[in-house]
Amino acid sequence: MATDLFKQMNNALLDLQASQYQTYQRPLKALARLLQNPDLAEINAKLTVGLDLDKFLGAQTPRGGLVGSDTLDWPDDPQEALGLTLLLIFRFAEKPELMLTLGHSYYHSGSKLSEAIHSVVRQLLIPFVRDYKSYVESRNGSDIPLVLPVSQNHREGRMTGSGSNKVFIVHGHDDGARHGLARFLERLGLVPVVLQEEPNQGRTIIEKYEQIASEVAFAVILLTPDDVGASKAATEQNHRARQNVIFELGYFAGHLGRGRVCLLRKGNVEIPSDLYGVLYIDLDPSEGWKAKLVLEMKAAKLNFDANRMFG
Repeated sequence: MATDLFKQMNNALLDLQASQYQTYQRPLKALARLLQNPDLAEINAKLTVGLDLDKFLGAQTPRGGLVGSDTLDWPDDPQEALGLTLLLIFRFAEKPELMLTLGHSYYHSGSKLSEAIHSVVRQLLIPFVRDYKSYVESRNGSDIPLVLPVSQNHREGRMTGSGSNKVFIVHGHDDGARHGLARFLERLGLVPVVLQEEPNQGRTIIEKYEQIASEVAFAVILLTPDDVGASKAATEQNHRARQNVIFELGYFAGHLGRGRVCLLRKGNVEIPSDLYGVLYIDLDPSEGWKAKLVLEMKAAKLNFDANRMFG
């Protein structure tokens, strides 16, 4: 039952991620219906006992700054956060417009309504289903650590440095893009981390990489057109990022969670098809990417002054 049920949940998430404003309600309600399966009733009751969603939502105080720059104040207890998210999904199904409202205030990353929907799916619903599945599976044995919604991961020390302001830069051969990104992060008060600039201290490359990666709170992946390649059947080659960039992208998506990984794409660089659900932002000449990156890092609860981007 469980395997098939979670497969259907993943399909609902896929449909949500591909939906537009006119079509998002159907997969949203399908996800809620799956979560209300009678086989999950006992687990859901334990998760939500004593929780008051209206009180939680009423306690939020949007500051009215940049669209999407506010953060939900989730409880420190991961089980409570998981239960509140479950109740929130049920409320979304009852009042789909609430998903748009919260997306606009806390997760929005663009000017279209569909982008607010996709941001909520990417940063809240996908991590929830992953962690809810782990919770359900743990009921058959000893409890396992849960991961809070994306904006709260740092409180539970998923990264080794709780509240870290370090941002790992994954890059290829475009030194200009790397330097520009690093200087922008420094202006915000964040600490850019570039592997080759860190001391070796007698460590192997992989030891150095794993240790440094464990200390960061966010990763920005520069997808620049450094290589070319295509399938055997293709008649033309595509611009691609370096192989090490794709490897490190996968590592950080798994290590930090997709909500703490952002792709900055320069030009028409091919994006691997299995990177569904990972945000990417185009490195546009007008530098609109900076505001979008700030929104994503704020949603991930990094501690910095967004006003410095205008300095």
